Amino acid sequence: MSGTEKFDIAVIGAGPAGAAAAIQAARNGASVIVFEKGAYGRDKICGDGLTPRAVGALNDLGIECSDGHFIQGLRMIANKTERQLDWPTTDRYPNYGLVWPRRRLDAALMDAAVEAGAELVYETEARPRVVVEDGTQRVIGVETDGRRIKADLTIIAAGAPGTIAKMLGAERDANEPYGLAIRSYVESPRHADAFLEACLTLKDENGESVPGYGWMFPAGDGTVNIGVGALSTMKGFKKLNLNTLLDTYRASVQESWEIGPNLERPRAWRLPMATQKRHGPGWLAIGDAAGLINPMNGEGIDYGLESGILAANLFLADVESAPQVYDQQVGERFDGFLKLGRRFSFLIGHPLILNAGLRFSVSTNSIAKITLQVMANLIDSQSPGIAGGVMKAADKTLAVSDPLLRKTRAKP
Repeated sequence: MSGTEKFDIAVIGAGPAGAAAAIQAARNGASVIVFEKGAYGRDKICGDGLTPRAVGALNDLGIECSDGHFIQGLRMIANKTERQLDWPTTDRYPNYGLVWPRRRLDAALMDAAVEAGAELVYETEARPRVVVEDGTQRVIGVETDGRRIKADLTIIAAGAPGTIAKMLGAERDANEPYGLAIRSYVESPRHADAFLEACLTLKDENGESVPGYGWMFPAGDGTVNIGVGALSTMKGFKKLNLNTLLDTYRASVQESWEIGPNLERPRAWRLPMATQKRHGPGWLAIGDAAGLINPMNGEGIDYGLESGILAANLFLADVESAPQVYDQQVGERFDGFLKLGRRFSFLIGHPLILNAGLRFSVSTNSIAKITLQVMANLIDSQSPGIAGGVMKAADKTLAVSDPLLRKTRAKP
């Protein structure tokens, strides 16, 4: 191993969160190195859908988005009811989304990071360098099999918690729900549709309701991303066969989308929705590594981009306080809504409540508009108007019922 190299920031993971942090920091003069265990242009298992909130974050980073497929809104299906709504026009986010396959989106972000001055190292697994100072564990950089890096801040952007999280005590909170999803690609004459489609009344092969949804996300390139996701709060979750669930959903959209066979083997991934810890001396976690995923739609790219930008800005403002202030500000921005989503997931783990709730979610156009904003990650603690009021009222109600919901939860 060669001698120690010095950087201001070391990032582990070059997905949207890690790349966003690298872009923002490097453009503002910080020296940044990013380690990505995959090759350049690697694929990432994902639904590929970008909400208007995610597009807003890409715009903040100055990323050219013309390679993505324009999405005007969302089509929601619950049993026989269908609502097709445009994304709302707001002062905070653009009124359009994108479908941008991750192999192309991530490559665009990595290219922007390099252009900003960051060093990208591919096909290399990096580990935090941990020391103990006065009885306190501190991260002082990263190391690989061939390099040792000293950094003032190490950013963990390695996706769902794994080995690195165990090293830092940032594993998934076992008391909170998580999700699993699976996707493939199919050819369809409707590949250029301007609407995402989400079937909220997802059922397994036995006709039992599953808390989650099935999706058809048109990519505009001849293909459609087809997938399903489910929450761990349902009874029998660990016995759920995702491939069978996808096949069942596939059969339900076969005729309407005129789809051909799967273009690749379906691939599944885990959706972490809470971690035990997301910062410590010398380090912080962003995106999926911090559990920043909306439990009500499984989406996290927007939170990943935003948390990456925030982490970089706070480092640039004050190196030493960045991890602690980051944790505080992430809490203020996201924790209230994400906690509500986790409570909601325990609620819909009960089949009777799930079925009644899904019928209600699209029962009128006004209610469907609120559902749309939830599915688009457009509601948070700062949301004004009716939607914000509904979420605040729901939060108060679920806060009271949360202990009972957890006690009577359907065991996975």
